[in-house]
Amino acid sequence: MALRNPFTRLVLTARRLIRDRKGAGAIEFAILFPVLIMLYIGAFEITIGLSVSKRVTRAAGTVADLITQQQSVTKSALAQMPSVATAIFVPYNSTALTMKITGITIDASANAKVLWSWAQDGTVPYAKNATVSNVPSDMKTANSFLVRTELSIPYTMFLFAPNFMPDGMRTITISRSYFYRQRQGDSIPCGDC
Repeated sequence: MALRNPFTRLVLTARRLIRDRKGAGAIEFAILFPVLIMLYIGAFEITIGLSVSKRVTRAAGTVADLITQQQSVTKSALAQMPSVATAIFVPYNSTALTMKITGITIDASANAKVLWSWAQDGTVPYAKNATVSNVPSDMKTANSFLVRTELSIPYTMFLFAPNFMPDGMRTITISRSYFYRQRQGDSIPCGDC
């Protein structure tokens, strides 16, 4: 009987704990809390990332639009374009922004070639008369001129595993490329590019 008594008490205690529902809410909360926190952080990161992506799109389009309104451009005029993009990016950090602007001429056979190009670091990213292959088919009109603006910026996630993942895993490069037609004349020459 003495051996049965502790066993019986254990069984009775187990039955009582199984029937007791007082701590069920706390256990459910403890299980769901990490999931809810991850959903909140994920929604925050997605919202900020989409906002940065929207600004990249707006900046690339605005720069291309401003250039296509000119009759000609110079390196000094093109050097002002990163400032335009930076103004669009406020309040986000845009120090690592990179920009390339290319004047593309399309001949009578609808072949697209580089007329001039400019990069933010002052280099020439594409050789003159190099073939441009990624021109959208609806923009390949014979004897026309296009301006292509390429803009990219690295976006580092704020809250997503900041101490658990290396910075390379937390950084996403967001890039956009826009083609616009000139507004006046047949082309937009760059005298010193």
